[in-house]
Amino acid sequence: MRWQARLKRDWRYLRGLNRTLKRVKSIAPDSPNLICDDLQAAVETYRNSPAMTFEGRTVTYGELDAIANRYAHWAKGLNLRRGQVVALLMPNRIEYFACWYGLSKVGVVTALINNNLTGHPLAHCLAISGASHCIVDPETSPAFEAARAELERPIQQWILGSAHGDQRDLAQALKSCSQLPPDRIVREDMTARDTALLIYTSGTTGMPKAARITHLRAQLYMRGFAAATGATSKDRIYVTLPLYHATGGLCGLGAAFLNGGSVVLRQRFSASHFWEEATAEGCTMFVYIGELCRYLVNQDPGEDDTRHKIRLAFGNGLSGDVWGEMKRRFRIGDILEFYGSTEGNVSMFNFDGKEGSIGRAPKWLRKRFNVRLVQYDADTGEPARGADGLCIEAGVGQVGECVGEIGAHARADFTGYVDKAASEKKVLENVLARGDRWFATGDLMRQDADGYFYFVDRVGDTFRWKGENVSTTEVALQLQGAPGVREASVYGVAVPEANGRAGMAGLVVGPEFDIAKLAEHVRRELPPYAQPVFIRVLPQIDVTGTFKPRKLDLVAEGYDPAKITGPLYYRDEAKGYLKITKAVFEKLQAGGVKL
Repeated sequence: MRWQARLKRDWRYLRGLNRTLKRVKSIAPDSPNLICDDLQAAVETYRNSPAMTFEGRTVTYGELDAIANRYAHWAKGLNLRRGQVVALLMPNRIEYFACWYGLSKVGVVTALINNNLTGHPLAHCLAISGASHCIVDPETSPAFEAARAELERPIQQWILGSAHGDQRDLAQALKSCSQLPPDRIVREDMTARDTALLIYTSGTTGMPKAARITHLRAQLYMRGFAAATGATSKDRIYVTLPLYHATGGLCGLGAAFLNGGSVVLRQRFSASHFWEEATAEGCTMFVYIGELCRYLVNQDPGEDDTRHKIRLAFGNGLSGDVWGEMKRRFRIGDILEFYGSTEGNVSMFNFDGKEGSIGRAPKWLRKRFNVRLVQYDADTGEPARGADGLCIEAGVGQVGECVGEIGAHARADFTGYVDKAASEKKVLENVLARGDRWFATGDLMRQDADGYFYFVDRVGDTFRWKGENVSTTEVALQLQGAPGVREASVYGVAVPEANGRAGMAGLVVGPEFDIAKLAEHVRRELPPYAQPVFIRVLPQIDVTGTFKPRKLDLVAEGYDPAKITGPLYYRDEAKGYLKITKAVFEKLQAGGVKL
């Protein structure tokens, strides 16, 4: 019966929520207990248990802690003091976590730099970190060397490998450092409010921003997922995400380390080797983000698809159209989807596995959550406000921007970015009451009558065409259901003499793709205003290290055949999608083609 199913779902949700809140409720901003203390307690409990496996090498909790202690004493030897910053520019490896864990023991902040960055973006991230030292390895050292010319102040380079020029040999320096924990007196006056890490936004719409991750926030991540996943000391968690990102580096590691489990770490994600290695290593959980799961379902079936022991996948950004296929094809028992952002103060879990939902805040628990949806005006780029000057809450099923009240409790704190001006731009005042302050997530969502939230789009990605708001995410989902379409990235492009932006889609396709069938699918599945006006076929969609599509270059290239190689089309209402030639492009620019 329907009421029995709802009761079962609510009970599962409450059980997960209570388990998580119980684990994080003791965290307090003024507490002297830091994230390194949480980790040290785990080391003392599980010292001889395996902690991490990487490329055939396994280290115990005690061994991992000894590596971390060497980094702590190395920093002390350089006279690095509380609050000073060391930049970490390396791919995934055992030393990655040990480095920032060790530095946190002496109050030093670690800036986790995306190891895929080069040139100006890399120089930008290094500069805003304020670091005077940077740790690299042979893979990332060339990128650092190339970017350092743009730096206004020098940064000493320490390499885990052979040193050349003015590089300093970190491996050699660490050998002379003690493996014993540093004296706690070095962080005697520190509290959970102090910064532990700098983690950067993805930079899909501009330069990355450095978010301040306090010890409290790191504890919320790590303790929260240690509880929410229900992981135990018997679990092995497969981590293929970059450790410079919070989902892999804090959520994934926290679920394992704070429960005595172990991490199987890969340097990078590989769709073709994913199930083979997860099976061989006896993994019981894995952590995902964004389109990782889509890459898995797009792989040809293999014998390891169901031979594994995975009982839970957890992460964020799992598309609703992939969710069911993941469970069916790979026989995964449970999927734990969550919502959160590196810098934000809003977090939600979908404890009861409602497909497509990013989390839940039921009406009868509304006061326990600091999250609300407010109506958003796409024309002004701001939340809509009523005659009283306050924002207007979105109703059931209505799309609105997700906002989180600041300071409602420790979990709702907004620590912001290193750049104070960037932080201020994310704060809304006088939202639901005079004098209140809310964090603007920039995410558009809708909520159903049962309190489930569904992601719709990013504020910057939604555009207006023919007087209607177009969600790039929802259009991409429909396109990915068309025959032969493997991946889709949707965005708006400027068109002469037109109000708003016209929809354009970059598609990765298979051999069965047919542009005429796509036109039929689009006409059938999408309302006229949401049907892409332009289509281009791509060999691949460039993504960030956390699988977010890069759209800046696609938007800049627009639909100009002089800038684009590969098939390019525009939509004719009567004939479907037609090729864009130089002559057609000139007509489009002159307004000679009706769109």
